[in-house]
Amino acid sequence: MKLLHYTFGKLSLFLFLFMSVWGVFFYFAILEEVVDETDDSLENQREMLVNAALNDPGVLDTSGNLVTLYKFRPISEEAALNYDEVYYDSTVYIQTEDEHEPVRVMKSCFMMPNGQYYELEIMTSTLEREDMIEAILGYLLALYGILLISITLVTRLVLKRSFEPLEKLLNWLDRVQPGKEVPPLENETKIKEFNKLNTAAVALSIRSYKAHTEQKQFIENASHELQTPLAIVRGKIELLAESESLTEEQMKELDDIYSTLGRAVKLNRSLLLLSRIENNQYTEKEEVTLNRLVDDILPDLMYVYEGKNIKLTRKDDATFVFNCNGSLAQVLVTNLLKNALVHNKQEGELHIHIDERHFILKNSGREPLDEEKIFQRFYHIQTEKKDSTGLGLAIAKSIATSYNLDLSYSWDGMHTFILRK
Repeated sequence: MKLLHYTFGKLSLFLFLFMSVWGVFFYFAILEEVVDETDDSLENQREMLVNAALNDPGVLDTSGNLVTLYKFRPISEEAALNYDEVYYDSTVYIQTEDEHEPVRVMKSCFMMPNGQYYELEIMTSTLEREDMIEAILGYLLALYGILLISITLVTRLVLKRSFEPLEKLLNWLDRVQPGKEVPPLENETKIKEFNKLNTAAVALSIRSYKAHTEQKQFIENASHELQTPLAIVRGKIELLAESESLTEEQMKELDDIYSTLGRAVKLNRSLLLLSRIENNQYTEKEEVTLNRLVDDILPDLMYVYEGKNIKLTRKDDATFVFNCNGSLAQVLVTNLLKNALVHNKQEGELHIHIDERHFILKNSGREPLDEEKIFQRFYHIQTEKKDSTGLGLAIAKSIATSYNLDLSYSWDGMHTFILRK
């Protein structure tokens, strides 16, 4: 989710909840105010009716009009002493309308000069009050809707304008690629934090580019410089080995030295290849058929490791075609097949399954391997393989990643490597 949408969503939710609570509070506050005014009106009418009854007892026999109804009812002294004045809502039947209408009722008591206590019940119509509440509620809902829409739109516009420099920075970061020069960033803004972020992003990208370039040059230079002295040393060892004056023990030592130098040469070449792959120096691509590569490479490898008596099972359900540099594709398939043979058991099994999207290799093994480390550099599957550089699977993983392929490892009783597109 984008930051703009996340922030806008949170603000919109807050505004909705806030205005909803405020609307409910406002409605009940207005309702309470109207009821309070009605009760005040009833109190005023009570005072007038009581005063009129005290001055003219004939008022006790009257009952008011359609707008304000009242009636007097004599009560005992005991009832008057325990009397509590009350207000409540009720309905009254209106004959002219032939229906019940809502009223606000007040009940109170008072004493006449002759010592007789009376209960006074006053009812005033609340039709106007209901109409006024409905009108207020309608205007309140209209105001609520207008405010919510207006605040939402204004908030979105302000947030979108405020986050525009961040969007430009993210788009610029998408164009920054390892090993390539840093593109210029045109992102002027008045927001101090975004300016600092722009400066930091550009500086970090430039440092990364320089470090990447220097690392690439160092690896290439070191590998190239090592090739010559290694070749010279191996040549002199070969000449020295031809000497007749060497003893058998000296010959054995020279053979060990020669093997170690051979491993150093292989390691140097692998590191140089890995560096070039990660630096995207293999730009040429072509359509590669993996089935054909397996056909070309597998027979030679099976011949080399025929002493292990490995049982081969192969199934091609479809043709696996992908875009890749031809040389790197060959390295990828070779490393995977060689790994499955080198680290297989004596008289083990090798299963190959190829379909349109998967290249699956399974080989016998004693125990599962660490899935997090198996594609790391210099990770040896079996430590007794002294001639292994520990870079074969790292190179295969790097090639697969460079061409948007996924190479994974799992264990299901056999070591399983899956190359999928």
